[in-house]
Amino acid sequence: MYEAKNFDHLLGTPGFSDALLKNHFTLYQGYVKNVNIVAQELADLAAADKSATPTYAELKRRLGWEWNGMRLHELYFGNMKNGGSAPTESEPESGSKLAEKIAAEFGSKENWGKNFKAVGAMRGIGWVILYFDPRDGHLWNVWVNEHDVGHLAGCIPLLVMDVFEHAYMLDYGLKKTDYIESFSKAIDWAVVESIYERAPR
Repeated sequence: MYEAKNFDHLLGTPGFSDALLKNHFTLYQGYVKNVNIVAQELADLAAADKSATPTYAELKRRLGWEWNGMRLHELYFGNMKNGGSAPTESEPESGSKLAEKIAAEFGSKENWGKNFKAVGAMRGIGWVILYFDPRDGHLWNVWVNEHDVGHLAGCIPLLVMDVFEHAYMLDYGLKKTDYIESFSKAIDWAVVESIYERAPR
């Protein structure tokens, strides 16, 4: 079974109150718990030869939603860092392979950043993901609705930003763009770049 990861090192991150982060951690932990519950119930139904039942079918559909809720939060918290009071970069380090790729795909790092933030500022709830397609080598800034609608099949998530209300409303109210700016300054680009460099080509 799956265990929730500990992201307490993010407490104190500039732009994110501890109350907001603790609430968000609790929500994430709920997804991990539900993945385990749904997986066990599916196994029990299969063992009882009840895989052809409506209950099994609905749980099977539910698993993808709970699973993605778990993993997307792990990617989101995992690509953040607590810079304390030190200034942080909102773009990948110049000269890195990812920075060069972003500049080639979007014209410049600045253009990419504007586009990523614009996707995040769209009306609605969901996720914004910088995807790498290993088949053709392209990068995509993608809007994912809920947890399970909008993913690009076969692509690798490099950077994940949560834009559900629970990620920002406690601190920012309806000022989602202010939250996006704070998130941009909390990105751990070393993590993002390592995912890109390890990605199959």
